[in-house]
Amino acid sequence: MSFSKKPKGRRDQPNIHVLTLENLRSARRNWDVTGQQVVVLRALTEELRLSVALGDLRLLDSKWYVTHSGLMRLARRNRCAGIHVHPIREFCDMIAGHWIFKATVYKTAVSRGFVGYGDADPSNTSPLVRGAEMRVAETRAVNRALRKSSGRSRLRKSPSRLRLIQMAMSGRTAQATASRDCVTNCAC
Repeated sequence: MSFSKKPKGRRDQPNIHVLTLENLRSARRNWDVTGQQVVVLRALTEELRLSVALGDLRLLDSKWYVTHSGLMRLARRNRCAGIHVHPIREFCDMIAGHWIFKATVYKTAVSRGFVGYGDADPSNTSPLVRGAEMRVAETRAVNRALRKSSGRSRLRKSPSRLRLIQMAMSGRTAQATASRDCVTNCAC
């Protein structure tokens, strides 16, 4: 009778291997993925522990995107202290269906928060959600704030494995990537 030893390290390591395999199967079943997309999906799975089958990751325009449900799952896992969302009334036009929201994500009870804005009107929303522009604007604002809150701490320390893979695949220099990240990840 033999017992296999679990790998030393984090408790969730075996689950990451299973999740990676599940994500690859789901991705291949849903989309025609390339070798580069598989590499990025593996890195995303290992770093963020999100599920394709649960709708946390989507392949759009040949790139992987973390969906609203994936961002919310990351926020819960990282023990997000709260999200405050409100419309910017002076820029909203209820009759025209134009809405602008401001969302602030608080990682701790005493943090300044990460701010994101979202707008929506009939010209920049799908016909499927026509009439729901207010909810679309709110979701966009929350997503932008969540993306800022989840990416900022890693970018200050050192490039993540995923960032290094993306830089290598796109041919961009680290300096160009760092300056772009600074612009997109600074709190407003």
